[in-house]
Amino acid sequence: MSDVLIPGGRDVRGTLEEPTDEPRAIVVACPPHPQQGGSRSDERLRAVSGALSEVGIVCLRFDYGSWDEGYGEREDVRNAVRWAREEYNGGDDGLPVGLFGYSFGASLALLAAADTDPDAVAVLAPTARLAADLDALAALESLEAPVHVCYGERDATVDWEPIVERARERGDAVTALSGDHFFGGEHDEIAGAVGGFFERTLLESA
Repeated sequence: MSDVLIPGGRDVRGTLEEPTDEPRAIVVACPPHPQQGGSRSDERLRAVSGALSEVGIVCLRFDYGSWDEGYGEREDVRNAVRWAREEYNGGDDGLPVGLFGYSFGASLALLAAADTDPDAVAVLAPTARLAADLDALAALESLEAPVHVCYGERDATVDWEPIVERARERGDAVTALSGDHFFGGEHDEIAGAVGGFFERTLLESA
């Protein structure tokens, strides 16, 4: 693993976990709410990162810059995706880029995906809206890339129902987990579901 500084107007630092063999894709992983202890060291992000590494996918886990009500944080995600594309010669001629987020980070992943057009998006416990003009449900409507939504059936922390309902209507992949918002004891299931999704969607075109 190595530390990286994400270019942009904010202080955004990340940890890059690369597979032993030649990388075949890269996924940017967005942590939960920074004011509630969310960081790149989140156990759910680390579990997903480990699963991705095993199948040849690089994972960039990063910390947001200073708190900005979700707006600066959305730009942090956009900049991280841009960095991933540039660093790995992304786009049509380079490695495919995926976007993953948990909770607050899941909503930001959907919002940023609407602007950065990643090759696939997976979200865990997203909430439908962070603010009136930070509408993750509306962002989901605009996405053409493959999407996978994972949620906890006992999650009473975030408003995930509209996202799950719309994802099912769109024909997106949806995985129900038995846990609450924190998914205690379900990290392996999360890693398997998200890792398998990115393996199917990103490596088919790699």
